[in-house]
Amino acid sequence: MKRILIIDDEAKLRGLIARIVRLEGFEVAEAADLKSGLRELGQSDTDVLLCDVKLPDGNGVDFIQTVREKFPLLETVLMTAYGNIPDGVQAIKNGAFDYITKGDDNNRIIPLIYRALEKAELNRRVHQLEKQVGEKYSFDAIIGKSKKLLASVDLARKVAPTDTTVLLLGETGTGKEVFAQSIHQASGRSKKPFVAINCSAFGKELLESEMFGYRAGSFTNAVRDKKGLFEEANNGTIFLDEIGELALELQAKLLRVLESGEFLKIGDTQPTKVNVRVVAATNRDLTKEIEAGHFRSDLYYRLSVFEIVIPALRERAGDIEALATTFAKTFAFKANKKVNALSPAYIELLEQNRWNGNIRELKNVIERSVILTDGPILDVESLPFELVQARNDSNSSLSAFSLASAEKLHLRKVLNHTNGNKAEAARLLEIGIATLYRKVEEYKL
Repeated sequence: MKRILIIDDEAKLRGLIARIVRLEGFEVAEAADLKSGLRELGQSDTDVLLCDVKLPDGNGVDFIQTVREKFPLLETVLMTAYGNIPDGVQAIKNGAFDYITKGDDNNRIIPLIYRALEKAELNRRVHQLEKQVGEKYSFDAIIGKSKKLLASVDLARKVAPTDTTVLLLGETGTGKEVFAQSIHQASGRSKKPFVAINCSAFGKELLESEMFGYRAGSFTNAVRDKKGLFEEANNGTIFLDEIGELALELQAKLLRVLESGEFLKIGDTQPTKVNVRVVAATNRDLTKEIEAGHFRSDLYYRLSVFEIVIPALRERAGDIEALATTFAKTFAFKANKKVNALSPAYIELLEQNRWNGNIRELKNVIERSVILTDGPILDVESLPFELVQARNDSNSSLSAFSLASAEKLHLRKVLNHTNGNKAEAARLLEIGIATLYRKVEEYKL
């Protein structure tokens, strides 16, 4: 039930408004002054506050600021016997939902409460979404306890509250964007935009217009002004992924932004100023790119004020089980399946793999496993053949050129195709089931 609090020192009028509001099915609380009203707000969740302007212990217009600080999701409607424009303007500036005159606007109270309730509900939804985003991209949400990972997280925690430019280094798929998001969420810019762009995803001309925008008429299809991503990220954070792929001409433009906080849009003669924190990432060795003439050394020194290396997954094998378990729960929920465990053999195979695609590759493998499995446990049968093959080959003493090795490989492929159904495998191989069992035992499949 929605709760409405009425603060008014006129007992008869307060009681009348309370009865009208109760007839709408709302829970109503009453208070005669600001002190007792503040106490009521602290005792129970309130959705809308109806507050008189002139009260024995203060002014309702000023009281709104206190309410907004302590109860930001609440909406307030101010009531006064003598309405005046300056008070109304100040009330709205202080955060009031609306301002009405008692007596003259009584018929507006109920419709106004309903509109204020809609706004309060929207406030709660936005707050919940912000909370979920904050939790998703907080440092605590980064999965893993390996020393290398924790060292990287510790560095990111320390630099996050500053405005320092950060360069994230690591292989593809290690989670550099997750780190960038976490740095943003832990900074003073967390309520402002986080904008990400992959510098390798566009050609030079298109990337320039995406990053910096353009003026109408600057080229054939430029029919209206366009904001670039740097402008969209103003007062927030921009994440430049694959910065090593950035064309030299754009590197010069980016350097100017980092040094002066301004840039020229395509077709513009006046610079655009922005206040943006830059977090960049690359899987390349930029010092070698500088030697090869592909990357500007002055830009590198501006970007690498604070470098953080994100370890490859093979360097943190102890984190694989926790990552795999989390991904399995996520994909099982999406697929409406009950997957509650990973078999020891399954985990062992995951931990033995090199994961050249890192966390992204692991995530894809787990999603595939969840789709293929019919039971509550992810087992080896749901893993890609190549991953199982790598383990078996490493344990095999058969020559890669021997006929037996070729036969073993073919048997494994067919069994994988039939999901371990030996009768079906024997039919496809055109051999007897007893022969198949003997070969499975012989090759220890």
